[in-house]
Amino acid sequence: MLRRATLFGLALIGATPLLAQAALAQEVNLYSARHYDTDLRIYENFTRETGIRVNLIEGDGEQLLQRILTEGDNSPADLYVTVDGGRLQRAVEAGVFQPVEDAYLDSRVPANFRDPNNLWFGLSARARVIFTRKGERPDWLNDYEDLADPRLEGEICIRSSSSVYNISLLAELIEDLGADAAEQWAAGVARNLARPPQGGDRDQLRALAAGECSVAVSNTYYWGALAQSDNADDRAVADAVAFFYPNQGTEAAPGRGAHVNISGAGVAAHAPNRDNAIRFLEYLVSDEAQAIFADSNNEFPIVPGVQIHGPVAPYTQFRNSGVNVSIYGINAAEATEIFDRVGFP
Repeated sequence: MLRRATLFGLALIGATPLLAQAALAQEVNLYSARHYDTDLRIYENFTRETGIRVNLIEGDGEQLLQRILTEGDNSPADLYVTVDGGRLQRAVEAGVFQPVEDAYLDSRVPANFRDPNNLWFGLSARARVIFTRKGERPDWLNDYEDLADPRLEGEICIRSSSSVYNISLLAELIEDLGADAAEQWAAGVARNLARPPQGGDRDQLRALAAGECSVAVSNTYYWGALAQSDNADDRAVADAVAFFYPNQGTEAAPGRGAHVNISGAGVAAHAPNRDNAIRFLEYLVSDEAQAIFADSNNEFPIVPGVQIHGPVAPYTQFRNSGVNVSIYGINAAEATEIFDRVGFP
């Protein structure tokens, strides 16, 4: 179901380059697949700084993408926000975005978290990592490749192969290891499943804490959500498990880094309020908005050096793979085919 909201505020002078221009009482139309009420605070702050009201349409990412395509040249969409690098790449291939050449955005968003042609820019990040029960991590378990080790037969809890998070992880491994090695990895993980995949990432962590498996794969922000839950049972799950970032290597021999996925946004191809959309993008990568993105949903800032709080705040120092996240979409079809071939449920 789509949700519509309009946010109003007072006109002030902002700090970023375009925000520093005199603001007019205008609007920006945001189509967003992020479903976090805490994001509304970001939109309200932007309106207060600029006088530009945010007209919000929320929905499923694919649903919104199809809506923009159906609306065609007459689409009122100024910005399209979605979750997962693969989904952003599908929007690129569908011709939904237009390029934005903006020195401020380029300086704020690392190259691997923005489209190579500046069609979209990352807004927030989450790492897909390996969990064990506290104090029970084997000393040989360090990398994603180790999940296929026969020593983990019957020990892994992970979401199904239809999960976009797992498709994107395998898509990156295709890029890093090559298709043949990535297929061997997927087959090995499938053999090591403790149970048929069921539920979301929180369910994998609950199963790990309950002893149904000894290793689980989850995005970091789901652990953060459990850690600060109002439910005592959820907090107990978070306290019972621990995670590490795979493929970190050592100081002397650094690894390629952990798999990181993002939320991102791009200016729509037929945006009626293009300048306002760029102002909004600039605000979304400001320190203020980045901290709200991160703290409200236990994600990581896209912009390096932004201070955050909450459960994941002590875990911001790690090496990411540096792979441009557009690869997740480019390799997604091949990743899905591999999962099907090896019988990964």
